[in-house]
Amino acid sequence: MSADAVKDQLDQFRADFQRLRAEIGKVIVGQDDIVEGTLAALIAGGHVLLEGVPGLGKTLLVRTIADALHLKFMRVQFTPDLMPADLVGTNIVIQGADGARQFEFQKGPVFANILLADEINRATPKTQSALLEAMQEHSVTVGGQTHTLPEPFFVLATQNPLEMEGTYPLPEAQLDRFFFKLLVKFPKFDELETILDRTTEAGKPKASAIFDADRINALSALVRQIPIANEVRRYAIAVVMATHPDHELAAPLTKQFVRYGSSPRGAQAIILAAKLRAILDGRYHVARDDIRVVAPMALRHRLILNFEGQADGIAPDAVVANVLKTAEAPAAV
Repeated sequence: MSADAVKDQLDQFRADFQRLRAEIGKVIVGQDDIVEGTLAALIAGGHVLLEGVPGLGKTLLVRTIADALHLKFMRVQFTPDLMPADLVGTNIVIQGADGARQFEFQKGPVFANILLADEINRATPKTQSALLEAMQEHSVTVGGQTHTLPEPFFVLATQNPLEMEGTYPLPEAQLDRFFFKLLVKFPKFDELETILDRTTEAGKPKASAIFDADRINALSALVRQIPIANEVRRYAIAVVMATHPDHELAAPLTKQFVRYGSSPRGAQAIILAAKLRAILDGRYHVARDDIRVVAPMALRHRLILNFEGQADGIAPDAVVANVLKTAEAPAAV
């Protein structure tokens, strides 16, 4: 492919992304970082965990993204009595026209392009684990048979950081399967004013569908074609290694407050998100600044603090900031 053709594709990528962002902006006020992070994870083929107190528009964001994309959307309210079969489906007995009985697989709500797992930490670990295969392999196995999920498959889960009674913390294996963890903050004064104008007046804005699954898959494939220099890739690796307290590159706060660091999935998320950010910034290569911007979103949920870190109330973002301040890749051999 010629350089001009690649440039045209990347220019179209930026135009499409901005058009999608503008369509979502018809409904969602502010929260620019949250919207862009969510769309970045969707295009990169990952999943997002949204953390914020109730009423900040987390569920509305997912519904709006589903409206702006011609994709199948399903919502599941996670509760303590939710069973795995309620999520992935189960085999049921049906009787045919000839009177013969046979098992038929009844698909659950996970068979969608966009799945909203609302208040995911209210379900038991048994039900949470039903999502593991779906999030990683994009398939579910029931009764010894594997069923493939539609592409793209995107899980957006929400959780409330304040109300811990009756919740079950997500296991590390599941947290690691989220591409980003995004922290939803309270809107600013002028943003709240706009929200009230949109939600307390007669009119009710709604996003229109502008993309289908094929376009999302094409954008995802294009992101992976962006080159990254060895020096920048090694810097991303150094950032991840600096989250491990027993590694020679460990940052000072890592050694003091972290029990376990990020998995290789954290490095994969950083690289893919950095490539997408480079495209949106009008560049055809990844820079170190791209790594620094996306690292907190990709790493904050992949760090396990030790007892001292938990007792002192250390925020994972503080550790990541210290990592980015001190990390440096070793010289190439």
